[in-house]
Amino acid sequence: MNNFIIITGCSGGGKSTLIAELHRRGYATVDEPGRRVVARELANDGSALPWVDLAGFAREAIKLAEEDHRRMAAEGHWVFFDRGLVDAFAALSFATGDDTAASALQQAPRYNRSVFVVEPWPEIFVQDDERRHSFADAVEEFDRLSALYPKLGYEWIVLPRTSVAERADMLLATITAKSQP
Repeated sequence: MNNFIIITGCSGGGKSTLIAELHRRGYATVDEPGRRVVARELANDGSALPWVDLAGFAREAIKLAEEDHRRMAAEGHWVFFDRGLVDAFAALSFATGDDTAASALQQAPRYNRSVFVVEPWPEIFVQDDERRHSFADAVEEFDRLSALYPKLGYEWIVLPRTSVAERADMLLATITAKSQP
């Protein structure tokens, strides 16, 4: 979907804060599938947690990302996703060591070609009950995503390390410029 914009990159790099800012500005947004899986599993003593069963976690994140894509299909304006199918399939490939999971993305629903990325930013990275991995683990995930997205034909657009308002302004200006005939 051309109006579906992914915000991805390094865990703890400010994606969710940016999504919240876009929501505050009146745009349709979708929260990160992985965070929702973790919250649900913690609330229900589940085991589909990245630090317990990474493959199970990734499969649940894939289901949520697919549901999100279907649920937002009728939205006629920009929709901003905090991660999505590519991120979830990348986690599954990493967990299983099986690259066929990522190749399934060739048939998966698409997003806008322009993907906005937050780079590793150690000064704002924070661990919490739902983010238990280290900054080094987050950087490794970032590296996997930075290799996968362009392979799938997505344009990797890095957002600068600046205020959330400036990041939102840049992202909106970029998609507006790219959508002009």
